[in-house]
Amino acid sequence: MALKPEPTAPFHSVQHALRVLETISRHADGVTDAQIARETGLPAAHLTQLLSMLRREGYAQQLADGAYVVGESLLLLGSDSDRSRALRDKLQRTLDQLRDSVGAAVYISRYIDGEVKILHYADGPLAPKVNEWAEFRRTAHASAVGKCLLAQLDHDGRMDHLSRHKTARLTSRTITNEKVLFHKLDSQPPTVPVLDLQEYAVGTVCAAVPITAGKTVGCLALSMPLENAHRLRQAADTLNRKAAPVLLSLAI
Repeated sequence: MALKPEPTAPFHSVQHALRVLETISRHADGVTDAQIARETGLPAAHLTQLLSMLRREGYAQQLADGAYVVGESLLLLGSDSDRSRALRDKLQRTLDQLRDSVGAAVYISRYIDGEVKILHYADGPLAPKVNEWAEFRRTAHASAVGKCLLAQLDHDGRMDHLSRHKTARLTSRTITNEKVLFHKLDSQPPTVPVLDLQEYAVGTVCAAVPITAGKTVGCLALSMPLENAHRLRQAADTLNRKAAPVLLSLAI
């Protein structure tokens, strides 16, 4: 399976954040933002945003004198013995916060061994998750999650998937024509959320953004009842802006 060579905005932010963390890690006694800027070559305004995100996520800590050191979250994720549990707990906290921020159920999904898999999610009484009435792995052509993952594959990868999972009609809005589906996937800008407007299920709308690093195909998604559809675009934009911390947790 090959990926389309289209890095996303969150990917670039994460690459820069990793450079910042590498710099901080080299200075056990702390390093100033000015020194970080010199060593990474990042513009001051962008660096300020990254440092704010890294502090908020617990990956960096600012000392009383203003210098930066490695944060607790990074230390936990860097520990082999606690990494799996620490990553799971960190992702769940991040998703819980994102759920409350966008007012919708949120999901992390990956394309693993030719299949769509939902790995983590956060829902609640005011943010119900999607009722999986048709298996997500068989309905990638209809869901925001599936389309976002398929959009990151090349033509052969998509054809392989659809040879195993046919484009069944789930609602009157479902795209079942492969050529039409591929055209929509190819015309989808990598920095714009993929939408599902009742294509998977009547009464549900969804959005997804790619969180891809290296050869790993993944996405961050949200779903909400149709009566909240007027909030979908704004929620999707928020999801897109806040995808970097999720991808960073997966990349460390």
